[in-house]
Amino acid sequence: MGLALLAAVSAAGASTLAPTSAFASKANDTLNIAWEREQPTLDYYFQNSREGIIINRHVWDCLLWLDPKSGEFKGLLAKSYKIVDDRTFEFEIREGVKFHDGTTLTADDVVGTIQFLTKPDTGKMQNQPVAWIDRAEKTGPNSVRIYAKDTTPLALLYLSADIPIYPMAYYDKVGPEGMGVKPIGTGPYKVTEVEPGKRIVFEKNADYFKGSPKGQPKIGKIVQRTIPDVNTQIVELASGNLDWIFKVPADQAEKLETLPNITVKPASTMRIGYLTFDAAGRSGENPFQKLEVRQAVAHAIDRQAIADNIVRGGSTVVHSACYPEQFGCTQDVAKYDYDPKKAKELLAKAGYPDGFKTDIYAYRDRNYLEPMIGYLSAIGIRTDLHFGKYAATRDAIRSSKVPFAFMTWGSGSVPDVDAITTVFFGGGPDDTSMDADVQKWLAEGASTMDEQVRKTAYAKALSKIADQAYWLPLFTYPTNYAMTKDLDWTPTADEIPRFFTASWQ
Repeated sequence: MGLALLAAVSAAGASTLAPTSAFASKANDTLNIAWEREQPTLDYYFQNSREGIIINRHVWDCLLWLDPKSGEFKGLLAKSYKIVDDRTFEFEIREGVKFHDGTTLTADDVVGTIQFLTKPDTGKMQNQPVAWIDRAEKTGPNSVRIYAKDTTPLALLYLSADIPIYPMAYYDKVGPEGMGVKPIGTGPYKVTEVEPGKRIVFEKNADYFKGSPKGQPKIGKIVQRTIPDVNTQIVELASGNLDWIFKVPADQAEKLETLPNITVKPASTMRIGYLTFDAAGRSGENPFQKLEVRQAVAHAIDRQAIADNIVRGGSTVVHSACYPEQFGCTQDVAKYDYDPKKAKELLAKAGYPDGFKTDIYAYRDRNYLEPMIGYLSAIGIRTDLHFGKYAATRDAIRSSKVPFAFMTWGSGSVPDVDAITTVFFGGGPDDTSMDADVQKWLAEGASTMDEQVRKTAYAKALSKIADQAYWLPLFTYPTNYAMTKDLDWTPTADEIPRFFTASWQ
């Protein structure tokens, strides 16, 4: 129904698009945005959604800031920082920074936030970004040291994105429940209204501290509405009731591009699709334990055709077991071109001249998976699809029940190989190859802050993963953003919209 209505709006022409409504947002200095998922809480540490990450970036600040353009770490709430050694980090806290309630940020807020995060049994959902921290201590009126339990190459990334600093006097008083409905931070926007499940209103923080590497917010107000149906979002955008939406399906994005008041921006994200094989035989004896079978699958699927014609939006084929722009993600690895004849030869060499039947598990994007199943059928690999929810599919893999699966991974928007390759090849519950060499190299990369040593170790691991075809990396997942032409805003690969960088045209 949404597509039909959008088509009707498009066919009616620009005159029916209520331009006064479309321009009202700019005239009122109010950016109207929508996303589909309700937020159970606005307390960042007690949720784990993409939308929660977006809220975090606007309401709170971290000690550091990772510049999405340069990849450089800059001081945010920390005026300066120093890596004392691989396990010790020192920060000089900015003076004069105010929380939204008017209280002043102090070193005690930093230490108090860390102390809260390192407590066991708090119920927080954001555990991985803080699991590496041993303790924090105040070393001067405005200085703090944070100590790691062990060398953690992602420490600065976590401190720049996933560890926002809370006003501890307020948090001690209201707790997660209070912070969840009335969040207080130092960020460029403050929350002024919350209607649970319906809308959140953000207003520009007029007292946001000068010199922030985030820059100064330009748009006066942001109104977020929760609209679960994407077709409804699209129609509201086309009619001028919304200014910005994301995750627009490719076919709807193409229709929106025809409307004169709408701009569509497809952008790459860190999410990649991949096929994983039970090369270690955890699920029992299976064909994918043979290298030739895994290579046959790699040659059987025309990944470029799927990326160009089905995924679309600038999707690109991936060759390494990571997102190409992540730190350490070399693309200088074995590549498998589309060659069904070679695929059949490899199957025959492996002892399957007539192919075989296998279970395949998946949890999303059947429209991407179905052509892959067709390519496999063409070389004799017949599949029995088990399609379910993500958690059930993941748990089945971890329980050694899955020989073959189509999965995706977004790395939590962390621009480092350690956030993906180590997860799936480092010997943990998601490792389906259990290669001792790969595990050793990944451990080497994770045991030092030396970037060159890390790159060398990761290159060895990624090269062997590709040589052995433990995965078939498929393609990148783009996100289609659609917005009013009045808005000047640029997406980034981490899929985190930063509206504090936006302005009106």
